[in-house]
Amino acid sequence: MKRKYPVIDMLRTGQNIKRIMQAKGLSVKDVQNFLGFSTPQGIYHWFDGKTMPTLDNMYALSELFRMPVDAIMRGNRKYVYVPFIDPSYLRLYVYHEKIMQLQIA
Repeated sequence: MKRKYPVIDMLRTGQNIKRIMQAKGLSVKDVQNFLGFSTPQGIYHWFDGKTMPTLDNMYALSELFRMPVDAIMRGNRKYVYVPFIDPSYLRLYVYHEKIMQLQIA
């Protein structure tokens, strides 16, 4: 049965968190310290799509990454968060999403 509402893709979200961390030069240890985790395992579980950050942690990540939660999460909804209206940015965003989908497959 196909769902009529959007759902979050845990694996793609975890991979996006990892990608954002790399782009911003943040290590797992940096995120662990920022969130006050005693061990880094939870973060690695996000990367593998085994778990998702809690809503509080996702909110904190949006502060750390300086981007909205919608830009961090990935799912199957049709609406695409684009922080700029510039068509060239949108084109790059679409290319990036296609590359990410190919890497998952």
